[in-house]
Amino acid sequence: MTRRILITGASIAGTTAAWWLGRAGFDVTVVERAPAFRDGGQNVDIRGVGRQVLREMGLERAALDRGTGEEGTAWIDADGRPRARFMTGQIEGDGPTAEMEILRGDLARLLFEAARPHAAFRFGTVVERIDDGAEAATVTFAGGQTGAYDAVVVAEGVGSSTRERVFPGENDPRWMDLTLAYLTIPRTPDDDRLWRWYNAPGGRSLSLRPDRHGTTRAMLAVHGPLAEAQGWDRDRQKIFLRERFRDAGWQAPRVLAALDDTDDLYFDVLRQVRMPRWSRGRVALTGDAAWCVTPLAGIGATLAVTGARVLAGELARTDDVRAAFTAYERAMRPMVEDAQGVPKIAPRLMHPRTRLGIRALHAALWTASRPAFRRVAGKLFGARAAEPDLSQYEDGIAARKHP
Repeated sequence: MTRRILITGASIAGTTAAWWLGRAGFDVTVVERAPAFRDGGQNVDIRGVGRQVLREMGLERAALDRGTGEEGTAWIDADGRPRARFMTGQIEGDGPTAEMEILRGDLARLLFEAARPHAAFRFGTVVERIDDGAEAATVTFAGGQTGAYDAVVVAEGVGSSTRERVFPGENDPRWMDLTLAYLTIPRTPDDDRLWRWYNAPGGRSLSLRPDRHGTTRAMLAVHGPLAEAQGWDRDRQKIFLRERFRDAGWQAPRVLAALDDTDDLYFDVLRQVRMPRWSRGRVALTGDAAWCVTPLAGIGATLAVTGARVLAGELARTDDVRAAFTAYERAMRPMVEDAQGVPKIAPRLMHPRTRLGIRALHAALWTASRPAFRRVAGKLFGARAAEPDLSQYEDGIAARKHP
């Protein structure tokens, strides 16, 4: 019987997997390198099959109640005037703003609290080595402790160190030519409940989004190749942002001023994780460690909870770990490949380099926002990838829990 499972990473994918595996009767341990659970982070949304996963966990209503309160998306000009507006209640399906908009930390916290009765969590713990064996995977942690597990699930981020140890050199990242910086800034009286998106010449954008904590979430974006920036330290990142946005206009001075005191700046040069396989022996990848699709795809959190659900379901159906991993990959590959199909021209189109290009973008978005085109807009922004059928897994989980 496959019993002992180790999960590395305690964010959305890891906590979801812990809930499902623990519910199925596995002995689950989750390790996380951070010294404590990490709240914080920016907006994510859950769509389509991801909503079904949360519904099956009994968490859909709680996630909606913890939403950011974002009511729609508006593209604005330098004076803050909307040039195109997409209101959530006016679009069939999910538009740029989904019905379930929630901060990463709020969703991860909700999942963590739900998973705690089903798994043991160890923070401040780092995996240094995994030795795969016929009967178990032996894991060595920093400090020298070891443990034997029937399966190891790597649910870490895009830069997963554990992935690189087990699958050295196998990730062939696809750089998306877009650099993003996220930070939380003080809320002001003129901040509304819209995601306000502003474009500046030179392939730059700035957006502000509401949250439920009395602050505002800001994002700065620069289009163009910049792979070397991934290795910059925090001071170099701030210098770059100040240089690139000092003349951007609108509320750029407000956001740049907040760089001095922010403690949650997240700077990322977007790249997709492209792995030829997601498992090796008794070790499997899930979430961003396996397939990071970047925020451009719009379904990263949906993939995280869905992949965790499918992986747990396959492990519950058989005692053959390798067969379970093969079936998991077969079920999830179509959805992931669909999500990773975002053309590299997309960020370029959304970040014009000239004022004329910005006006053309606003005109196209204004047309798409008209009542006659809203159904098309809903399909464009809320397009659903090829989703796995989750109904096949419930019997296996119930059977393992109650043999």
